[in-house]
Amino acid sequence: MKSFLILLGFLIAGYVLVMALAYFFQEKLIFLPQKLDREHKFLFNQEFEERFIELKDGKMLHGLLFTTEDPKGIILYFHGNAGSLDGWGGVAPTFTTLGYDIFIPDYRGYGKSEGTVQGETQLYEDMQRVYDQIKEEYSKDEIIILGHSVGSGIAAKLAVDNSPKLLILQAPFYSLQDLAKNTPPLNIFPSFLFKYKFEVGEYLKIAKLPVVILHGDEDEVIYYGSSLKLQKEFKLGDTLITLSGFGHNNFIGSRKYEEEMGKVLKKY
Repeated sequence: MKSFLILLGFLIAGYVLVMALAYFFQEKLIFLPQKLDREHKFLFNQEFEERFIELKDGKMLHGLLFTTEDPKGIILYFHGNAGSLDGWGGVAPTFTTLGYDIFIPDYRGYGKSEGTVQGETQLYEDMQRVYDQIKEEYSKDEIIILGHSVGSGIAAKLAVDNSPKLLILQAPFYSLQDLAKNTPPLNIFPSFLFKYKFEVGEYLKIAKLPVVILHGDEDEVIYYGSSLKLQKEFKLGDTLITLSGFGHNNFIGSRKYEEEMGKVLKKY
């Protein structure tokens, strides 16, 4: 019995330690940035310009603007949790081919952006600053906000706060807590442990603008059921597009994706 109690004590202590590490190093688990030198040269086969946006604390956020000759509007694209614009810039041709400019910012600590991500509120404030800059060049009814994966949490909040023309969510979760609850081994962590909420479902409940969701039904990162839950928060006219046979990222650039995106942008 004594040996059992000692073992149980070690197991409990180990569990508590793991919980503590997960809480205090949450950013390391969620955000996986690729850092780029300021002198890094991007190699894209289309016209673009680099932009730096000063944030309220003086840090500089970096983004890429891909332009077309006579744009129908602009896509403000919030990318996933890993990489940098060196990779994410590759999404631009889908939208420029359809006649849209596209601006993609890197979050703090990603690519050439300064600083580090330190909280959900900070992320929202940073991206509101980005939106405000875009609004100086494009009217509200020309702006489409798109969020992929973790970017869906940022996109949904920004869309609710600003009511642009359209909100597009790709491979979104209902909330980060819901994702953890339904994804082993993340479901060993109690929901209160997550400082980041990204409550997409709550934002859709009050969203007044049109919403379109695209999600692969074989998504291995964010389970497809997340979008089925989000669909329950839809108002009349909102749309869920199921990308059959696709996973979390591999639909990007596919013919099916480009066809569906073309239909969406033509409709709105």
